[in-house]
Amino acid sequence: MDIAGVTIDQTAIDEGIELVTYYGIRVIAGIAILIVGWMVAKTLSGITRRSLARTQHVDAMLGSFFARLVKYIVMAVVIIAVLNQFGVQTASLIAVLGAAGLAIGLALQGTLSNVAAGVMLLIFRPFSIGQYVDIGGKGGTVKDVTLFTTELATPDNVQIIMPNSEVWGSPIMNYSHHQTRRIDFILGISYDDNIDHALAAAKHVVNADRRVLSDPEPLFVVSELADSSVNLIARIWVNAADYWGVKFDLTKQFKEHLEAEGITIPFPQRDVHLIGPAADAVSDRSV
Repeated sequence: MDIAGVTIDQTAIDEGIELVTYYGIRVIAGIAILIVGWMVAKTLSGITRRSLARTQHVDAMLGSFFARLVKYIVMAVVIIAVLNQFGVQTASLIAVLGAAGLAIGLALQGTLSNVAAGVMLLIFRPFSIGQYVDIGGKGGTVKDVTLFTTELATPDNVQIIMPNSEVWGSPIMNYSHHQTRRIDFILGISYDDNIDHALAAAKHVVNADRRVLSDPEPLFVVSELADSSVNLIARIWVNAADYWGVKFDLTKQFKEHLEAEGITIPFPQRDVHLIGPAADAVSDRSV
């Protein structure tokens, strides 16, 4: 073909048209896959978020995490499919990405263990925001739980931030989990006092407080014949929210009422018997 004195090879034209058509179709297909994949990723992410939101056992933050995870997985598959449209050897790419992921995982294994522990905490929920817990000897009210850390506030309002791996791997004592709690009061009386009288006085104090639950029934028993006192136990049950108020109030009232009833609350004491020359010396000085 001769156009304006320039000879153009028909074969080259045909090859050019075929090349443009070939790659044009692939570009259009790649764009279509990308758009459809993005829509599918958003749809599946939304479905995951809404489904988990309807489940009471899954934390809202965990639902958001899984929704994003589904979106990223779908988009990863979509990108691989798009690259495959352009003839990229995705098998070798996946191998490289896998090796890079393994290296990153080994480098960040401490951080990833915190994420894994955070997911477990959010799924099984051994505690919730606002509950008072003791985790590995550190006690406080739970303020926040993220995928990496758990935040506590001690009774004197000191912030404690613990890695989730440490939280998940430690014994957890949840003082707020149950609606009721038990309080044991140990009351020491003199060996000269009447035990039944002291028990009746303790019952009077307990029965006068309406915060004390009748079920389970309060228990009043002799627990120990100690060195300096006969120890009684007043064992009562209260609502968890009333625990400290009842403990503080009844501790004061037990002392005041037992003393008003003429019952002695003895100090720790020890009888010393001197035998031999030391006893004679003491006797001589006392004469």
